[in-house]
Amino acid sequence: MRYSSFSRRVCSVFFAFLIGLSVLSAKDFVVVIDAGHGGRDAGALGNRAKEKDINLGVALKLGRLIRNNVQGVKVVYTRDKDVYLTLQERANIANRVEGDLFISIHTNSIDKKSPNRKTVAGASTWTLGLHRSKENLEVAKRENSVIYLENDFSTRYEGFDPNSTESYIIFEFMQYKHMEQSINFASDIQHEFVSEAGRVDRGVRQAGFWVLAKTSMPAVLVELDFICNPTQEKFLSSESGQTKMARAIYNAFVKYKSDYDRKQNVGKSVDIPSASSASASKGDSPAESSAAKGSEQDDPSGVTYYKVQFMALPRKLPANSREFKGLSPVEYYREDGMYKYTYGKSTDRDEIQKQYKRVKSLFRDAFVIKIRDGKRVK
Repeated sequence: MRYSSFSRRVCSVFFAFLIGLSVLSAKDFVVVIDAGHGGRDAGALGNRAKEKDINLGVALKLGRLIRNNVQGVKVVYTRDKDVYLTLQERANIANRVEGDLFISIHTNSIDKKSPNRKTVAGASTWTLGLHRSKENLEVAKRENSVIYLENDFSTRYEGFDPNSTESYIIFEFMQYKHMEQSINFASDIQHEFVSEAGRVDRGVRQAGFWVLAKTSMPAVLVELDFICNPTQEKFLSSESGQTKMARAIYNAFVKYKSDYDRKQNVGKSVDIPSASSASASKGDSPAESSAAKGSEQDDPSGVTYYKVQFMALPRKLPANSREFKGLSPVEYYREDGMYKYTYGKSTDRDEIQKQYKRVKSLFRDAFVIKIRDGKRVK
């Protein structure tokens, strides 16, 4: 049967339309990286360094790591050079590009009169919430005080005054639907700040940050360390220090993105390299580590073993991966296109319960499973 040239053109247009639809439906994951301060707003000051420069250096390194190693992700910077942006403009950028995750990067400091100004150290990660201590409130006041550089800030920010304790009551009434994702991401960042960048852990905290309140997506604000401490200032100002901090946030992002894909029922397995693997692609040559052992290597004797499953990812991790939070040895089994990681192994369910308590303290979603001949028994 012969088709007319008109029919062929109609078919071509139709198939092109279908292809276009598939492209449009596969929306990239958008991560917005916000380098705090900038331009006439220098942020906190050290002996020589300025917060705005440290923040931008880490932000650009983080963005490059994601762009070079993670497919299907669009990186948007609120600023990629030394320019001034208001808090509201930063939030507007994130909302306008329909961001899926917002990361605001800052550097901490304390009052010049504080006796431990030159010795205080540590990284912290913040989510939106009501401050639980005077210290948390002071951090929020400092980061929000940039609005004083704006004309008519009271009208633009709905009467919010950064230095008025009463103003922060508005955050108590906000129903923040992204709180759980934000806190989980913040916890992973803190873990990486300690393990990857060697920072003192000052924990996950909450306070009323305007820029977090006005972004309609999971959002965190990191305080890399204290610029008022000369030792930390030197580290944060160095190329190696900024790279370590960027790698730490990147590792946490990889875990967040993998969890996001799993919850979105992404069936295709995508290998996202950790920071150490990503560095290797740039010419570094870290010692290679063996992969986690697969359960299919178990003795195929028909014996049923109990194990604790704590993680499922679309990629295989090395045996000493930091994502295992110190658990070793770790095994995995394949199911539904995912690598499902387990710890512990026993034919005695009571014995595995002891292992479960330990794993549960590290991974709140851990549970006990049964494995026979390398496959889960349901």
